[in-house]
Amino acid sequence: MTLPAISAARRFDAAAHAPFFIGDERVGWIRRTDVDALRRWPDVFDIDDAAVRLSASLADADSRSAALGAVIGALHADGRIPGWLNETYAIRNNFDAPPLAFIERAASRFFGTMTYAVHLNGIVKYRDRAPKLWIARRADTKATDPGMLDNVVAGGIGWGIGIEATLVKECWEEAGMSAELAQSAERGGAFYVLQSLPEGTQAELIYVYDVLLPEGFTPRNQDGEVGEHRLARIDDVARWIEEGRLTVDASIATLDCLLRRQWIDADACDGIAALYAPPAI
Repeated sequence: MTLPAISAARRFDAAAHAPFFIGDERVGWIRRTDVDALRRWPDVFDIDDAAVRLSASLADADSRSAALGAVIGALHADGRIPGWLNETYAIRNNFDAPPLAFIERAASRFFGTMTYAVHLNGIVKYRDRAPKLWIARRADTKATDPGMLDNVVAGGIGWGIGIEATLVKECWEEAGMSAELAQSAERGGAFYVLQSLPEGTQAELIYVYDVLLPEGFTPRNQDGEVGEHRLARIDDVARWIEEGRLTVDASIATLDCLLRRQWIDADACDGIAALYAPPAI
C-alpha cells in the first residue's frame, strides 16, 4: 500500500489546469476555474483554450514583474490569493536559471510556478537507546497546513538567498538554532512535489537535510510560525505519517531520512523513488 503522503505528492490533474507560458517555456499551471479571472488584463495575458501566455510585449523580467505585480495585488484584494507574505519568489524552472519574472510568494500557487524549499530532520542520538526526531507543530495561524505536524525546520527559498543560507536563516527563526549548528547539517535527498491544493498548485523542489542535535538542545521558535516542538520516537513519527498527521512535504522529507539511515523498511515506502525525478507532464 502506498502511503497517503506519497500519493498526495503527485495528486495533480493536468486536464483541470491551463499551462502558463512565458515565451516558449511553460512556467506554471493555472486552474481552469481561475483562468477567467485573468481576462481582465488582455494587455498582460494571451488566453486561449490551450494555454495562458504572458504577453510577448512584456519582453524582460522587469516589465513582466511589474505587470504581474499589479495583477497579483488585484487578485489578492479579490480574495483569490490568500496569505500575503511580502516575500519575493523568482519564476524559474531550474534553481540556477535566470529569473523570467519576480512575484509575491503567496501568488506562486495561483500560477503554479516552480518553487524551492529546505526541510531539516532534527535527530537526537543516544548511547543506550533508539534515536528520536524533533517534530514541530505548525502554528494555527499559518495560511497553509495550520496545526499540522512538520519537520523541526522547513522554509521556502526566496529570491537572492542560497540553499544553505536559507537553511541557516530558517533554523534560527523556527528553532532558535545557532548558525554553527545549522551549518553542521548534512545534505540528504531532493524530491519534487506536484499537488493540487485549495490555493492552487504546489510545484516544488524540496532539499532535505539532517542535523544531529545535542541531547540538551530544545528548539525554541522565534517567529511565531511554530506552535510547539515535540521529541518523538521513530515509530511514533512513522505512525503519524501513515495517519496523515504530518504535512505531505514533511512526510516525504522524514521518510527520506529514515530510508537513508535504514531506520525504516524500504517496502513501507512504495512509490517514493518516483518523487526524486521531475513530474512527467
